[in-house]
Amino acid sequence: MDAEFDILIIGSGAGGGTVASALAPLCAEGARIAVLEWGPHFNDDEFTGRELEMAEKLFFDSGAIGNRDQTLNVACARGYGGSTLAYTGTSIEIPQRSLERWAVPGLTLDDLTPRMRRYKQQNNVHELPDEDINENNQLFADGCRALGYAVKRFPVNIKDCKGSGMCNMGCPNQAKQGTNRVQLPAAEALGVQVITNCRVHRITPQGVEAEVTPSPHGRPSAWPSGRCRLGARIVVVAAGAMHSSALLAHSRLPVDLPALGRYFTCHPALTLVAQHDRPIINYYGFPKTYYCDDFEEQDDFILETCMYFPFTTAKSLAGFGAPHSAMMADFRRLQMILVLVSDRAEADNRITADSEGNPVLHYAFSERTLDALVASQRIAAKIFFAGGAGRVHAPAADRFLIDQADRNRVDALIDRRHLKLGKISIQSAHPMGGCRIGTDRTQSVTDDRGKVHGLDWLYVADGSLFPGSSGVNPYVTIMALADRVAESLLDRWRRGERRGR
Repeated sequence: MDAEFDILIIGSGAGGGTVASALAPLCAEGARIAVLEWGPHFNDDEFTGRELEMAEKLFFDSGAIGNRDQTLNVACARGYGGSTLAYTGTSIEIPQRSLERWAVPGLTLDDLTPRMRRYKQQNNVHELPDEDINENNQLFADGCRALGYAVKRFPVNIKDCKGSGMCNMGCPNQAKQGTNRVQLPAAEALGVQVITNCRVHRITPQGVEAEVTPSPHGRPSAWPSGRCRLGARIVVVAAGAMHSSALLAHSRLPVDLPALGRYFTCHPALTLVAQHDRPIINYYGFPKTYYCDDFEEQDDFILETCMYFPFTTAKSLAGFGAPHSAMMADFRRLQMILVLVSDRAEADNRITADSEGNPVLHYAFSERTLDALVASQRIAAKIFFAGGAGRVHAPAADRFLIDQADRNRVDALIDRRHLKLGKISIQSAHPMGGCRIGTDRTQSVTDDRGKVHGLDWLYVADGSLFPGSSGVNPYVTIMALADRVAESLLDRWRRGERRGR
């Protein structure tokens, strides 16, 4: 199958969905625009809320793409809506301190803020009312305040939430307002084609080489199964940080991009668990209400409320056997805090592609990141105890559980020497970098509008553009950067620069 398009967008998540909706009005002017999505378009009744089933459906490698030495797992979703299917919908605006670290000429908070707020309005982003905040979240806020730490409420993109708590595995009640609910349907209504079950194998100066493969899940693809060659005047890559970097590397583009795949960051994360002496309301209700960023600027981490279901919780606990079983025995008594570390962009943390174009992650924890993982556990343990927990599980402790009686010895019990990489579950759902924006072609891949250096027809529009950690959940920052890419393409189209090559 062969076809010709003016603009092809690879990926339908926060980046690709944003570009599709912003460019959709061009269809009325004759533009031929298509979105190519590797995953299926799930039916509403396929979001069952069953952990293992949804992990297999939604994620590459069931949510555990490992780095080469298996000390880190990264979750990357696929499907109509991309990452926005498997995300809690937390919509924090990037702070000024993060942009100052990025130091990209032309990229300012004054420019990004109205873009972020426009998409927050589209996606029904708001803070939860007091009556919808469950005990797991409230105990975190109480503990922080007791210790003098400030807490902030997450703005979240939900509508008619039923409180299932399964946000990270795809909302079974369709309450989350991701690109699958907002931007993609709006783009299709204006004429953009969305082709699901379509994997792009290679980008060429003529367009892309792709393949449509039937999926056991979701709606049938709009195109027949088989290989296809698609001509395109403009290609926008928005397949997520890991897959965009791998796809560009596998395509062997006709330019030298020494920074391609490099400077990968990801917010290494730990799920910390405490046990109360009584049942608490934890897994009913929205799982993310509060966060504390008092420590991000100085100590490189933020703390967030979270609540995961049994399988995810069990694999987050360090250790095995009787203590592990005892901790899981009465799930109703567990409270959770998520640690997100803002790792620094380092050239050797990078993504390459294997012979089939799949991403290969080379990632080593810096000393600074390891110190932050330990310091964050100490603070989280103190917050747990201040909120009334009887026992705390910290992976960097010298024992499986720290009892309330030892609460004043937390700093001594949680120590760097007990942090054993490969024996604790460090994960991330925020891959960033690999196609970073910038002006120096030796250290960046695109300009500040996402155009790949040296190629007038190729753009990037997802989290791979980040030149470093965002410091906060990256969702609306990705949308704002993608909006800048779309704005640049709109300007080109209306100036008559439609060919691109």
